[in-house]
Amino acid sequence: MRSPVRLRSEVNVTRKLMQREVSRKANRTFHRSNAQEKFKYYELCAEMDTHDPKASNLKLSFLKKRSKITEIVAAKDVIFALAQSGVCVAYSRGSKDKGNGRLCFLNVSPYEVIRSLFYNKANNSIITVSVYKQDNFSSLNCRSTPLEYIRRREPGAGFSLFETESLRYPGFVEFDDVNGKVLTYSAADKVYKVWDLKNYNHLYSIHDNNIHEIKISPGIMLLIYHKSSNGGHVPLKILSIDTGTVLQSFKHQVHRSKKIDFIEQFNEKLLVKQEYENLQIIDVRTGDRTDVSSAHFMTPSAFIFLYENQLFLTFRHRNVAVWNFRGEKVTTFEDHTLWHPDCNTNNIYITSQQDLIISYCKQSDGSELGSINVSSILNGGALARIRARPGNMKERLALEDVTALFYNEERNEIYTGNKDGKVHIWTN
Repeated sequence: MRSPVRLRSEVNVTRKLMQREVSRKANRTFHRSNAQEKFKYYELCAEMDTHDPKASNLKLSFLKKRSKITEIVAAKDVIFALAQSGVCVAYSRGSKDKGNGRLCFLNVSPYEVIRSLFYNKANNSIITVSVYKQDNFSSLNCRSTPLEYIRRREPGAGFSLFETESLRYPGFVEFDDVNGKVLTYSAADKVYKVWDLKNYNHLYSIHDNNIHEIKISPGIMLLIYHKSSNGGHVPLKILSIDTGTVLQSFKHQVHRSKKIDFIEQFNEKLLVKQEYENLQIIDVRTGDRTDVSSAHFMTPSAFIFLYENQLFLTFRHRNVAVWNFRGEKVTTFEDHTLWHPDCNTNNIYITSQQDLIISYCKQSDGSELGSINVSSILNGGALARIRARPGNMKERLALEDVTALFYNEERNEIYTGNKDGKVHIWTN
């Protein structure tokens, strides 16, 4: 039934390529049309279940209970799904003929609860961050496992990371694939350390008890200190992410009695917002400042910086907005109202070119069922909506309560997880 449609699509693509060559104006139209073609005819093609009450290597009772998917990561032909219970499963993504099989559980200890995942492209491995029953689940433990061992069903062949660090709360670990670095904080020693993401070598340490928070952006780190004793300013330092060298040190004036909603750094731009106050965008090189009315810019629940496009996304309630660094809202989305009111970035995917956003959204017709919406970040246009086809109960169940989403750009497939601990593959 589809072959005539595909033939017409091939003719259309040829015509679009010709138009692209002879018209600059056609570039944007080509990009939009190409994205629409990419997501045409998506349908549910496979389902995988993380729940296995008979798994012999899981000893904790709650690991054997069905729970929602909180995170999905894909690395080439391997799909990783993490459930809220702490169970993490790796699947082999085969062809339609070969199907999809469970490779292994990543819980290498019977009493291990995995809390998060990170695919390290620098060395083609998966990093798990776990807690264990032995210390009452209080310390973070990191483990790196090359994909080749996962494919061989040998998750135990990985190795521990940062064993010298005490990552007990409020200690933490943060992976930064933009700069190829890892930041750890050992609360016991009050030491921040920066590591190379490719080989996990220690690069340098930061000993400073007055640091309140550290923010990372391309090439630099922003050290945010506690307010001064009189509350009138916040000391700030900008460091080279590669060497730890202090590039700039300055103080930012703040209202003494008002809470700081956020301080964020993006290249040379510093974004500062206090409760009920205007957003301030400061160029740290020149000192120039732009004020954005608090009525126009309200404090978001989350940011995503779009390094390629010199823009940033904000999430507030169910709404997504795109801003430039002059404080102007540059994109209004045609149809991209998020399903969940509390922004969960595991339900949102930004493509590597930072031109598309894919999310689990409310349908504009008020349907009780959500849809997977693909929109252009640059102009807000709705490019595709993946909905359950009429009468298809499997697709209805798959889209009933999506709790995690991932787009595999290499395979042009979307993976979703739901409240029942199941993972679904959508493709054309």
